Amino acid sequence: MSEHFSCPGCGVTSDDRRQHCPECLTAVHEIDGARMAPIAVAVPSEGDWVVVHRCELCGQLVSSPARGDDNVLILMRMAVRPLASPPFPFEPFGRL
Repeated sequence: MSEHFSCPGCGVTSDDRRQHCPECLTAVHEIDGARMAPIAVAVPSEGDWVVVHRCELCGQLVSSPARGDDNVLILMRMAVRPLASPPFPFEPFGRL
């Protein structure tokens, strides 16, 4: 986590210590410096949301806590994506 954040995705800069951009949720991989795309949100057992990122260079998955100033529309879009585009058909469940 750097003291000065400059987003490789949208260019937003911040003097705040943070792990991802508050606007587009893009992050920078601490290991190889590559851009990390936000791909999902998760709610671990503690109950706070985390943003899951995938490194565009090495493919590693990394999560970071969602923050109060994060773009709520992007967070919600990622949260509902599995329902909007399920990986399997829902029709068989209607017959249960």
